[in-house]
This record gives sequence, C-alpha cells and structure tokens, in this order.
Amino acid sequence: MYTLPAKQWRFIDESLMQARSPLESFATDDTLCHVTGHGESRATIRTWVHRPAVVLGIQDHRLPHIEKGTALLINRGFHPIVRNSGGLAVVLDEGVLNISIVFQDQKTDIDTAFQYMVDLIKALFPQLAEQIEVYEIVDSYCPGSFDLSIGGKKFAGISQRRMQGGVAVQIYLCIEGSGSERAALIRDFYEVSLQGEKTKFSYPSVNPAVMASIQELSNTAITVHEVNLRLQQLLQEYDPTLQQGPLQEIELYTYYLERIFKRNASLLK
Repeated sequence: MYTLPAKQWRFIDESLMQARSPLESFATDDTLCHVTGHGESRATIRTWVHRPAVVLGIQDHRLPHIEKGTALLINRGFHPIVRNSGGLAVVLDEGVLNISIVFQDQKTDIDTAFQYMVDLIKALFPQLAEQIEVYEIVDSYCPGSFDLSIGGKKFAGISQRRMQGGVAVQIYLCIEGSGSERAALIRDFYEVSLQGEKTKFSYPSVNPAVMASIQELSNTAITVHEVNLRLQQLLQEYDPTLQQGPLQEIELYTYYLERIFKRNASLLK
C-alpha cells in the first residue's frame, strides 16, 4: 500500500491543455507550493501534458554552443525552455504524462519526498511494480538517483522544488512512443551544444538504448489518457472527499507566470 504526505487531496487535471507553454505548468506548481505551504489549500496532485518541447536545466543554459543546440531542437519541432528547478534537459510531448505532488513542507527530507512519488507510480502500475527499480541510469538524459527503470531501461525521472513552505515533486512518465527516439534527440542536442569542448560541468553522454516507454516495457498499447484516469481513480479511493477542478488562484498564478516568463526570456537571449 502506498502512502501520501496528507490525508485530504485536491486533483487538478491539465492533461488536455497541451497548447500551453510548459512555463505555465511550472507557474502552476509554484502557485500550488505557495498556497499549500501557507495552509491555504489542500495538498494537490496535478497532471499535465504538453506539445513537443525540451525543458532545459540551468547547467544546459551554460553549454558553450547552446544557441546551436536550441536551433537544432527548434528545427526538429521542439520548443526549448529553461525550467526553475534542478536537473538537465528532458523531452515533453503528447506521449509523456507529467505528475506533480504538491504538499506543505513538514520538515520532510528530500529522499522521503521522492519516495512518495515512487510509491505512487508503483501503485499506478501494479503489474510492473515488482520490476520497477530506482537508481541512476547514468547514460540517460537528466540522470538522477531516483530514476525509474525496468530491465535497465529508464522510463521516468523525478525532480523536486521547494518554495514558500511547499514541496513540489514532479515526474515525467514516458507512456507512449519511443523512449530511445526521445533520448537520441537529447544526445544530438548535447553533441551540437558542446562541439567537443571540455567543460567544468560533466554533461551526460546519452545512450538511446537505455531509455524506453511504458508501452515498450509492458508490451501493451497503454495510453496517457488511461494512466491519467487510473491515477484519478486511485486518488478517489485514497480520499473519498477528493476535490477536483481547475486552478482557482488566478491572481497568484499570474504573478508567478510573469516572473517565470521574464526569467526564461533572459536566460534564452
């Protein structure tokens, strides 16, 4: 049985709002961190999906030939942005489901916060749960100690952001399509952005063979929509008083959105 960091929850489904910029999703999570951290909202789980984009980390922005790398992404139909949390480049598209768990920080340590997400994902995929391993897939894109994989092939990565007394644990789940094709895009991005130069920061040498989607790993035709519905059902079972509906804190959201857009514009100049 999985556990969550609160008993009562709010669910915000933004999986069909794919035309929005991923920056809008990060502004939403900042807003939720603020209101949960200040005790103005229940803990919240939010799902989100975006059209093709590559979300870069701060270290990616410092690549010696970043302008050539972003041009490659644009030429291949992926919009580059820079996120406000840790990590390195990740791919978003219609086959990737993102889930955020946002809750009030009650001195929860980093690993425990990550584990909440790991347990939730195992509950989402009970038929795969025993096969899911948690360790760093070094040759994947955005490698981290809480990478999720099956048979050495990564299908998800987790990040964490803390602000205003709130914690946002975010995961990207490669549900549909080819994990190796997404990885090949990021491999090419780093090759073009580095041009063989040595840097102080060690960027991943991405091997497309170590990444896959849930469809590929389960040998099924499971979809983002099905997983999203499954998550909603899980939450309803966990909390019969589950609140559902769109984000209501529009004024605060607008503040965080403007801040994130300004920051992203300055980084991508």
